[in-house]
Amino acid sequence: MNYGKIAAGLIASAGLVAGAAQAEDLTVWTLNYSSEAQVAALDAAEARFEETHPGVNVDIVKRGTDEHKTALRVAAGSDTGPDVYFMWAGLGLGGEYVKAGLSRDLTDYYAKYGWKDRVSTPSLAFVEAFGPGMNGAPYRFTGEAIYYNKGLYEKAGITEEPKTYEELVAAAKKLKEAGIPAFTFGGTVNWHVMRLMDVLLETTCGVETHDALTGMEADWSTTPCAADAFKELKMWSTDYILAPFMGIDNRQSTNLFLTNRAAMMLEGDWQVNVIKEGAKLEDFAVYPFPTGTDRLYGFAEYLYISTKSKNPDLAAEFLDMFSSTEFQDQIKGAFGALSVNKSVELGDDVPELYKTWKDIFANAKGTFVNGDQAFPLDVTTEYFRIINEVASGNMEPQAAADAMQAFISKRS
Repeated sequence: MNYGKIAAGLIASAGLVAGAAQAEDLTVWTLNYSSEAQVAALDAAEARFEETHPGVNVDIVKRGTDEHKTALRVAAGSDTGPDVYFMWAGLGLGGEYVKAGLSRDLTDYYAKYGWKDRVSTPSLAFVEAFGPGMNGAPYRFTGEAIYYNKGLYEKAGITEEPKTYEELVAAAKKLKEAGIPAFTFGGTVNWHVMRLMDVLLETTCGVETHDALTGMEADWSTTPCAADAFKELKMWSTDYILAPFMGIDNRQSTNLFLTNRAAMMLEGDWQVNVIKEGAKLEDFAVYPFPTGTDRLYGFAEYLYISTKSKNPDLAAEFLDMFSSTEFQDQIKGAFGALSVNKSVELGDDVPELYKTWKDIFANAKGTFVNGDQAFPLDVTTEYFRIINEVASGNMEPQAAADAMQAFISKRS
């Protein structure tokens, strides 16, 4: 028997075992983006981290919005989950998982890496909002506005972008007279039509009352502008949205917009890449929904380290890499017009749509967030239900305002 060969084999095997033991996995749960640029940016994050961390295998798991939320709810109630997960940062989304104990306090990592000094100020709004400690690292801050088809506007005789809500309604009437649906929405995903209701609340109620309603500090049933907003939602749903919008989803709605079936969409700055990949950018333009308050409609998105992670230090290194100046400069424009890293800005060689977005961000006088971020999860679910009922013609505006308040009062 050749004991030398056996010994050598054992040593080699031991080396393989040791190597396997040193290998580490990092799992990131996020969305299944429709834009190729966004998918490429995530692939680049995976590749860069593996390159700079030999022996680490990064697995970025992408799911649809509802599937992602479901997976996180399951993780919150189990012993396993991802190392890092994406979530919108508001009370009804990221805040719910913070309160459920799925988010790890990142206070020490903020101090170690200096994230507060690195990221843009608006994106930090929710880090310490739902405590204890600091939860989530900003992933991006985005705005939402009206994209429109220049050719369809011209066909309807609309020569200027609406500056007031009344002018927007007048433009919608011109489009209808020309046989063109004004807006397209996807009603099978609750949050898409919600965007219209959110901006209508801002329009009819103004800043203070809108914030009081979404903060559940004002009575929906006795605040006239709440019913007025539902009245406007009913008007748009009946007269100016491409039918049958309640039977399609957001992606189908986008395809209809890109194929000239409707004149407008209420979408985020990320939509520039979606348009670029499906149509000609020069055929479209964008402007803020004319609420009359000049606040930017938008939201923050975070990457959270899960309390289920067995290696939070490695997860923090991934978050640090993602928001770094070097990496954000590499992927700038992929997720929108505004980098989460305040040192990174788009250049002058970007499409006109991005230049317009830079102006929209610069000129905003404050922000207001989507309803599903402003409300707790249970109130969001009721908000969705009521919006759908009004948009479907099954509930009258005052009854909708009454129903919102009845639900809020019952949970108090």
